[in-house]
Amino acid sequence: QVQPRESGGGSVQAGGSLRLSCVGSGWSYMAWFRQAPGKERTGVASTARRSGETHYADSVKGRFTIRRDSDENTVYLELNSLKPEDSGMYYCAARNKLFIGYWLSAGEYSDWGQGTQVTVSS
Repeated sequence: QVQPRESGGGSVQAGGSLRLSCVGSGWSYMAWFRQAPGKERTGVASTARRSGETHYADSVKGRFTIRRDSDENTVYLELNSLKPEDSGMYYCAARNKLFIGYWLSAGEYSDWGQGTQVTVSS
């Protein structure tokens, strides 16, 4: 089983940075999603354990970076140049199947963390 655990959220001012961490095991794909109050959950970034291939939502390209640690159990999401609209609960999600069809689709992921809050003030 894959049981992701995420951490690293906090409150920062616009333009600041955070690094989120997700620890899991037995995963093939790991992704970050976020959800603001009253909004739908959307994919932010994802990566594959084997290849390191990454995918990003257009809204975060050039600002966020997802990478896996050398131990292949930890995935980081580096959030830079944060904007207030980046605020929300960030969830780590894992998929343990060999192939994936939609990297940033929540339905592709079966194991979810409890979330870590990111708040960006103006």
